[in-house]
Order: sequence, then C-alpha cells, then structure tokens
Amino acid sequence: MIVAVTGSSGLVGSALLPELAARGHRAIRLLRPGPPAAGEPAVAWDPAAGTIDARALEGVDAVVHLAGEGVAGRWSAAKKARIRDSRVRSTALLAGTLARLARPPRVLVCASAIGWYGDRGDEVLTEASPAGTGFLAEVCREWEAAAGAAALAGIRVVHLRIGMALSRRGGALAALLPVFRLSLGGPVGRGAQWMSWIALDDLVGAIVHALGADTLAGPVNAVAPHPVTNREFTRTLGRVLRRPAFLPFPAPAARLLLGEMADALLLASARVLPLRLTASGYAFEHPELRGALRAELGR
Repeated sequence: MIVAVTGSSGLVGSALLPELAARGHRAIRLLRPGPPAAGEPAVAWDPAAGTIDARALEGVDAVVHLAGEGVAGRWSAAKKARIRDSRVRSTALLAGTLARLARPPRVLVCASAIGWYGDRGDEVLTEASPAGTGFLAEVCREWEAAAGAAALAGIRVVHLRIGMALSRRGGALAALLPVFRLSLGGPVGRGAQWMSWIALDDLVGAIVHALGADTLAGPVNAVAPHPVTNREFTRTLGRVLRRPAFLPFPAPAARLLLGEMADALLLASARVLPLRLTASGYAFEHPELRGALRAELGR
C-alpha cells in the first residue's frame, strides 16, 4: 500500500516508518513547512494555517494520523489550547480533505488516547464504555469526532485509543529510567491507580494490523491485555533494572510539581482492555509487563 503518515518524526511515527517499509509498503510523510530530506516523498501541510496539498494525496491507499502536541509538562492555558487544537484542527483538516478526494483512501487510522475514559478507579473499561470527564476526555471526544467527515465519505476510520507506550527512547518510560536507575523510583500516590500500557513494538504492530483488518472501524483500544496498578508497574520496573523501587512520590508533591497534569496522567486510573483488537486477530508480542520491559531494556 501507499500509506500517508502524519507525526512521522514522533516516537511512534519514527518506529512505524521502517516497519511499513519492511512489510513492502511505501510511506509518504505529511510534513509542515520546511525542506524534507533529499528525495524523500512528502506532502506539504500546515494544520495551524488550515492548508494541505490535497492533490498529493490522490491515490493514497491509507492514512495514519499521529500528529499532536505532547501532553507532558505543566499545563498552562496556552499549553492546553495547543494540546486540543493540534489534535482537533489537524484531524478535521485531514478528514475533510480526504473526504473530498476523487480517489479517497480506504482507511484512516487516527490516533486517540485512553484519556477518553477519564479517571475510573477499578472499573474494567472496553470500547463500549462511555467517555469519562475531565480535560483529556473532552479532548479525546472532540479529536475522534473531528474525523467524522472521512467516515461519512465511506472511509473506514479506526480510532486507536492508545495507552502508555513503552520505549526507552521517549515517553513516560524514558523519563522514569534515570530516576529508577538511581534507586529513587517508587509508586505515585497510593499506587493503586491502574496503568494501561503497550509495548512500542505492539503499538506499531496494532497500527499495521488496523490498516489491513477490514472488520475494524471506530474505537479500538491499543493497550496490552494485562493492565497493572502503578505499584505493580514500579515494582516490576525496579526488578527488571535490579534496583529498589520503594521511594514513594506523594500525591501532594506530584500536584505541586505538575499541577493539573498530575491528576490527569499520574494519579488517574484507567483499567482498559483491548477487546476489539484481540477479537480481530491481533496477537500481542509482549502481553505481559515484565517481558515487555525486558525486551525494551535489553534485560
């Protein structure tokens, strides 16, 4: 297939491109203004300005949309606006453009997040669970709705609700590694909150699987089948690194340091299962946390 990819320079996108090539697909990157690498196929777009080279997308078989402002860091009003706008506006621009093509793609795989479910305690969450409350849940609802034009045009739209992607190269795990290697790691708050994670290799595999699984459409949870509590996660990471992991990070300290983001990401609980992904035939390479961490960290 010819696959157009947004967010190709991010953690997930940079892992996806070589996997597409290895499977015989041809990737075309959607890039913001600036010179691409010499000879690299690219489509110009600028979501902030509302512009995109629609003609360059004619004949593309599939689109993977991963672009969006990172959520890490303390949330100011401006940061929250960038988080929302970078997802909602870019998705609306892309979906509307694809819907108007003379030869639209067969499938749009659009990133979303398990933030859709909000803070739900011990509740087991599936794709059939209703949306939660809070800033991230609101963003996810608008994010997914923004792809509506593509679905109305007959394009199969998959909303991958992605959990915490495990990679030593970026994201939450990369931020935790220096702390745990210094034997300063431990549970956040009470440690009872559920963490729904996925190995980066499996996330890339799920994206490629969604491109070809004609039965998949709508929300699909991109998480491993065995979520863990924060306490179990920190204990397992400590064991894999052969470091103690008992130093707690109290909830008040997390809120003082990170503000609203602490409650939304570090202290919130989401026990999410990938029912639709497994039902469609996807086999996880790393279904258990210990094995995923050992593979990622070379232990």
